[in-house]
Amino acid sequence: MAFYLRDLRIVETLEELSLIPSGKIMINCINANSYNIAQHNEVFAKALKNSDYLIPDGISIVMACKWLKTPNMPKKRIVGWDLFELEMNKLTGKKKVMFVGSSEKVLAKIHKKAAVVYPNLEIITYSPPFKHKFTPEDSIPIVDAINSAQPDLLWIGMTAPKQELWISEYWDQLTINCHVGCIGAVFDFFSGNIKRAPKWWQNHSLEWLYRLIVEPKRMWKRYLIGNPLFVYNIIKEWIK
Repeated sequence: MAFYLRDLRIVETLEELSLIPSGKIMINCINANSYNIAQHNEVFAKALKNSDYLIPDGISIVMACKWLKTPNMPKKRIVGWDLFELEMNKLTGKKKVMFVGSSEKVLAKIHKKAAVVYPNLEIITYSPPFKHKFTPEDSIPIVDAINSAQPDLLWIGMTAPKQELWISEYWDQLTINCHVGCIGAVFDFFSGNIKRAPKWWQNHSLEWLYRLIVEPKRMWKRYLIGNPLFVYNIIKEWIK
């Protein structure tokens, strides 16, 4: 199954993102890395295509859309952190927010910080087993925990592509009525487990370079190999 930027419905502005209606809505991110993965992983490609909304999580996607003259051309990058802040700040009154993913240690930090930053929100957390792929037996308790909590907002933080694959596979089993966002790295940023790039790097669309410098062992393949591969894949899409 071909996976092209021109076939995707990508959010163009933060204003558009803020106007998403209420209800059970799946919001995923697309960046150079996920675009590359989708070229050879049909299940992941389908998961991204099935998103209700896709946000351009990287300047590479914004530039590629402009170059390819896709039907949707984002004005600027909208990262997972932007989605997180927008959705969290929209909640008024005593609402429930659930974080699914990461370790108990990171989730405890999220709970502690959220109590200060968002005192009106009830924070619910669930740490699934650390595995490359969840079995149905692993997933049943996760689904049950989400359905039992009935959150007003659900965040999934299992890293890509696992988080998008999981939410797509079990979407129909979730009896919730809220926005669901897959924002893996934001769990680490909000908890303080990993420091987000300073504003200068963010404003100049160099957050990827900052992450490469800070976490070279984990990020070198994604950026030093992945970025040239992304350019190659975009050229292939342009030719076709």
